[in-house]
This record gives sequence, structure tokens and C-alpha cells, in this order.
Amino acid sequence: MNNYVRLIVTTLCFGAFALLTSTSSAQNRAAKVEAISQQLNLTPEQKAKVLPILREEGPKVQAIKNDNSLSRMQKMQRVKAIHQQTDPQMKAILSPEQYQKLQAIRRQALSDAIH
Repeated sequence: MNNYVRLIVTTLCFGAFALLTSTSSAQNRAAKVEAISQQLNLTPEQKAKVLPILREEGPKVQAIKNDNSLSRMQKMQRVKAIHQQTDPQMKAILSPEQYQKLQAIRRQALSDAIH
């Protein structure tokens, strides 16, 4: 019975750690999205349209960044593909100046993803 209790406690601890890690990761992504929103100086209307797009991109980019089976070039190509999918939407929402800032932020994210 003692081993059984240890197994249950270990399983519960691991589950709690996994939950905290995923929550922390989600909070980190939310903070990044909010930071981008502030850097772009979005209006409330723009924010309502842009934030869902950025929230959807975040986990995809993070998954690519964390995929050690991909080469740097593959990571770069995959992140670029994600950005290209949402680019027309973003361009339609943002002013030309905001769009240029977004492009700079994305270039930095791309650089981070491959390093």
C-alpha cells in the first residue's frame, strides 16, 4: 500500500507541475501579446481585432521554436509561413506605421525562433 500511495502522490505532483507549467507558458504568451499591443499603440478597435490573431500565432511559433528536430532554416521557414498566413489580416487592420513596427517585431521573433 505504501508504494501505491507514493505512486499516487508522485502522479498528482507531476500533474500539478504540468498544469503550472502550461499556465505559466500561457501567461507568458499573454504578456507577449499585450506587449506587442502596447508597442503598436493599438486603438481599442484594433486591439479587439489584432489580439485574437496574435494569440493564435503565439503557440504555433512557440511550438516551432521548441522543436529540436527542426533545423534553423526549417524553423525560419515555418515561422515565416505562419506570419504570411495572418499578414493580409494584419495589414488591413493596422496603419502603415503600425504594420512596419509589426514587421520589425516579427523579424525579431523569427530571429529568436531560430536561435
